[in-house]
Amino acid sequence: MFADRAKIFIRSGKGGDGHVSFRRELYVPNGGPDGGDGGRGGDVIFEVDEGLNTLQDFRHQRKFAAKDGEPGGKRRCHGKDAEDIVLRVPEGTVIKEAESGKVIADMSGENRRQIILKGGKGGLGNQHFATAVMQIPKYAQPGQPSRELWVNLELKVIADVGLVGFPNVGKSTLLSRVTNAQPKIANYHFTTLNPNLGVVDLDGAKGFVMADIPGLIEGASEGVGLGHEFLRHIERTKMFIHVVDAAGSEGRDPVEDIYKINTELEAYNPEIAKRPQVIAANKTDLIYDVGDSNPLDRLKAEFEPKGIPVFPISGATGTGIRELLYYVSGELKKLPDKPVIFEQEYFPEEELIYQDLPFTVEKEGEIYVVEGPKIEKMLGYTNLDSEKGFAFFQKFLKDTGILAELEDAGIEEGDTVRMYGLQFDYYK
Repeated sequence: MFADRAKIFIRSGKGGDGHVSFRRELYVPNGGPDGGDGGRGGDVIFEVDEGLNTLQDFRHQRKFAAKDGEPGGKRRCHGKDAEDIVLRVPEGTVIKEAESGKVIADMSGENRRQIILKGGKGGLGNQHFATAVMQIPKYAQPGQPSRELWVNLELKVIADVGLVGFPNVGKSTLLSRVTNAQPKIANYHFTTLNPNLGVVDLDGAKGFVMADIPGLIEGASEGVGLGHEFLRHIERTKMFIHVVDAAGSEGRDPVEDIYKINTELEAYNPEIAKRPQVIAANKTDLIYDVGDSNPLDRLKAEFEPKGIPVFPISGATGTGIRELLYYVSGELKKLPDKPVIFEQEYFPEEELIYQDLPFTVEKEGEIYVVEGPKIEKMLGYTNLDSEKGFAFFQKFLKDTGILAELEDAGIEEGDTVRMYGLQFDYYK
């Protein structure tokens, strides 16, 4: 079995705890707080490696954890930040949350490196909590907790055109003739187990990337045989070349074969079945005395009225291939130039923050203090210096009911709010 998917466990590092200590020196018996901050926990990062073409490495190791940040120390010593853990994957890998199946990241196109789980922010030492009212704080902030997820990795090849069809209809032969790919070719079913990619170069026309998708069988959309493993590789292709054995050299009916494959595509993903396709009626060199029932005429009469052109070709002799390729190149010009990229549907930082965790709103003097594990998590995983992060912070305050609690407590515009190390003035 080729390695085009894997399920792994990932965990970011916990932030180091802040330290509680007080300055103790000769002649300074009652020094102030000097507890240092904890270090940041390591992130879990995925990165595209051009030298990889399978997910084989994840078959041998399934759990990956970043290190925790070091706790703070005396004399304002800052704990050491932990190193990030970088997991290298082939281009085209889609990372999904295992339980929901929602996309976290698509390592394709311009996305070469992405942080999937942020490490916990280090806790603040007690030096940050000294006030005029409390000059000897015996409290330090704990480090933000680690994050953990089970994720599914799926490799979906990146190609403009996919060759689809039943096993042994000549897809590998066609690919080897028109590209620099060298697929294994033999006269038995399931010769191709790995999708093969090749680049088609054309004089005077734009070239394209072609993928030989392993042969499908009936029931593939239900997982029969290697159906799902093969079908996932066609999800990025912009159009299909549907290869059939026009000669019926194995006793198959080419018209029925096309309908059966299209049925499998429709059952797997209706959107995919709507993409443009062209029929490559292969093995025409094996069509001899046909009498009145020419299979090429049958194919054209059946599918060309439906807007699906039929090109008679021979992978063995090369007949008709040039016309097919130039037609495909022209059709690709009409389609969006951007590759098919799967949009993010699952946001780990938000999923954890919105868990039902308690918080408190209290007034200390003239300051409104908001505390609780929910607040700590939000502050640890949100970059408030960015416009997007600050907008998320505002939405978080509203959606979790914190703003409503502050208003119930009597807060007015211009009043000060403190959330651990963050302090700001309240305005509607």
